[in-house]
Amino acid sequence: MSFFGRAARDLFNGSPASTSSKLLLLFTVSSGGLVAYSDSRSQPDEVPASIVNKNDGQKKKVVVLGTGWAGTSFLKDLDASMYDVQVVSPRNYFAFTPLLPSVTCGTVEARSIVEPVRNIIKKQRNGEIQFWEADCLKIDAENNKIFCKANFDNNTVGSEEFSLEYDYLVVAVGAQVNTFNTPGVKENCHFLKDLEDAQRLRRTVIDCFEKAVLPDLTEEERRTNLHFVIVGGGPTGVEFAAELHDFLIEDLVNIYPTVKDLVKISVVQSGDHILNTFDERISSFAEQKFGRDGIEVQTGCRVVSVSDKEITMKMKPTGELCSIPHGLVLWSTGISTRPVVKDFMEQIGQGKRRILATNEWLRVKETENVYALGDCATIYQRKIMDDIVAIFEAADTDNSGTLTMEEFRAVVDDIIARYPQVETYLNNQHLGDLTDLLKDAMSEDKKEVDIEGFKKAIHLVDSQTTSLPATAQVAGQQGKYLAKCFNRKNQCTEHPEGPRRFAGPGGTRHFFAPFRYKHFGQFAPLGGEQAAAELPGDWVSMGHSTQWLWYSVYASKQVSWRTRMLVVSDWTRRFIFGRDSSRI
Repeated sequence: MSFFGRAARDLFNGSPASTSSKLLLLFTVSSGGLVAYSDSRSQPDEVPASIVNKNDGQKKKVVVLGTGWAGTSFLKDLDASMYDVQVVSPRNYFAFTPLLPSVTCGTVEARSIVEPVRNIIKKQRNGEIQFWEADCLKIDAENNKIFCKANFDNNTVGSEEFSLEYDYLVVAVGAQVNTFNTPGVKENCHFLKDLEDAQRLRRTVIDCFEKAVLPDLTEEERRTNLHFVIVGGGPTGVEFAAELHDFLIEDLVNIYPTVKDLVKISVVQSGDHILNTFDERISSFAEQKFGRDGIEVQTGCRVVSVSDKEITMKMKPTGELCSIPHGLVLWSTGISTRPVVKDFMEQIGQGKRRILATNEWLRVKETENVYALGDCATIYQRKIMDDIVAIFEAADTDNSGTLTMEEFRAVVDDIIARYPQVETYLNNQHLGDLTDLLKDAMSEDKKEVDIEGFKKAIHLVDSQTTSLPATAQVAGQQGKYLAKCFNRKNQCTEHPEGPRRFAGPGGTRHFFAPFRYKHFGQFAPLGGEQAAAELPGDWVSMGHSTQWLWYSVYASKQVSWRTRMLVVSDWTRRFIFGRDSSRI
């Protein structure tokens, strides 16, 4: 009888079996894919024959959609010699998006934060990667094919439409701005999702000042032209407000002295505080600093419409409507799914979801060979309570109906490997070990726990299964993780959830553990050479020293030495000569 057969017989018939045999079936069923464990009786150096792919002499085709943080990170770490890799993206460059607010005011030049994709893939010494500059219009999941169209502005010879077949598809197309179907937003607002948005915003900022100094304008018209409204008090909106204020105070007051007192910057936030995803201390510090700088922060306001001359808001506490004139509106309120991804979701039965769902190994649910990374997808983390009975039965090796601490310790590592939220919960609760949760549930006399006590002890763990933030940090880590999985695919089964050889005493592990996001902190530049940072270990830093930390981190995270030198030189130029106020 096969190992799967023995595990199924032992688990459901109640026959004695090893813990690893029972956990094999548990994790296979709960993963939604093949998450197999090798038999604990295998030799440490033995790789089961079932996990080695037969070499048919032909490389698998891997198509990557997108050259943002997720796609670029995947390409940089992928062993391209193992696959026929093709990349499709409407832009032939990678942009360091955290510095987009700096581009809007000339603190950093646009070309300083971009690296051509062909430069990146050229550095792949272990294989060749092909790049096509085009938009993906449709994903045909049934036939393993994508349909694309080049988006060149000039008149080119030949067809601009083509299709590509794939064995594996990596979707990393990012997301688009969420307007919440608010009237007038698309027509009258600026966004800040990509480099073109930043350049367009920079030109409009200068235009507002140039219009304001034209002769024969009334003072009210000048004030309207110089009222900059930022809708959304998240990191992007706050950083743009801070950059714009510094641009005004340090540079524009000398260039447009006649209107310097007419400028107004307003931040409109629907919540109670700006930077509400940060620590409360940072949120409070940011609001106080903006108050000192004269940046108006309006909280509890929901925008209901935007025209070319004014923005209409509803005050949440009173329900009152009010309108304010504007010269420029930046809309920075969140993201939504791109049309090509929505169409793909309809094909695979995810049409009712708001965002594409993947399993913990980044494989799109309801598919066999499609993976999704970054802002276009979210990880559906399986809950431990969904499998609590199976876990209990697998740990109960003597079939007594109760667990001893020794029986539970034997499966603790396997549980933590399969359910990442467990480790997060332990860290947040400052618990040293998962067994600490069982101590209070155990009976005083027998030091054992039954199934109901086990459920009661574990049930709060799933409270940590929250969605990951749509940040460059998350996307970059996902790309690196998936590349490592692909680099070892020849050692396992079709999916990266495949098995791994026996790991020695204590049981076995997945060949690829589920993706785990490691948070390294986040920054919020607040202008005036001050910034706030929320770093691991509940450490909060604010002030001038944090701004210099921000400089060093963002310089070190540049994708190449070329961009690193350009960004540092831009910062140096700004300190010496100020920002460039030309409209280019």
